[in-house]
Amino acid sequence: MRDIQNEEDTREIPLKKVGVRNVEYPVTVLDKNHKKQSTTATVNLYVNLPHNFKGTHMSRFIQVFHKYHTNITMQHFLDMLEELREKLKSQEAYGEIHFPYFIEKKAPVSQSEGFIKYNCSYEAKVENSSRKFYISIEVPIATLCPCSKAISEYGAHNQRGRVKVKLLYTDFFWIEDIISLIEECSSTPLYSVLKRKDEKYVTENAYDNPRFVEDVVREVYIGLKEFGFKWFSVEAETYESIHAHNAYAYTELER
Repeated sequence: MRDIQNEEDTREIPLKKVGVRNVEYPVTVLDKNHKKQSTTATVNLYVNLPHNFKGTHMSRFIQVFHKYHTNITMQHFLDMLEELREKLKSQEAYGEIHFPYFIEKKAPVSQSEGFIKYNCSYEAKVENSSRKFYISIEVPIATLCPCSKAISEYGAHNQRGRVKVKLLYTDFFWIEDIISLIEECSSTPLYSVLKRKDEKYVTENAYDNPRFVEDVVREVYIGLKEFGFKWFSVEAETYESIHAHNAYAYTELER
């Protein structure tokens, strides 16, 4: 049968990326407390295309990913891209997966249980002589404004927000450990189930731990440095409750 993709292209224009996007697929990732967790990912996979090839074989992207989808560890994700690069005879392979990760949390006083969702992603590039792999984790938080607390006779405005970190992978780590670090740097973590005695505890704890977004980013930065990451970025955004804008801060570890 004729293989049009492998036929020669004479326009002499190499393509940086060709592949498949927005593939929704079930995956299994590592879970610190339960060993493995099943979730659903949105997957993007690409390779470079030399100037003399007319096209790539789209079905092979799915075939290779399917082989690994029940064990998407950090190392296996890189192995998957290496196999993709070899099967498609390319110099470079790229991959991105975005998935919700769920952790069961207990309320601080009543110990009532419920799940919190954390948006995570893997991004990687594999070529002949190098591999680069980044993990992003987004954590919902709440902050209480230090300025509002300082100038008010009682009370202070507070709001939900998010922290997103992007980490260069070199050594294994647990997603849960990074989430715990980030939550400890906020005024308070979020919970899915809170009884009245929990609400009392959470609001008072937040009042005792006021944070600007600048504070959150700096505290997370210190914690990630202690983890030993070679490069990372940190951003925090809060959805201000009494202002008509969001507050935002960002920094990264210089290479």
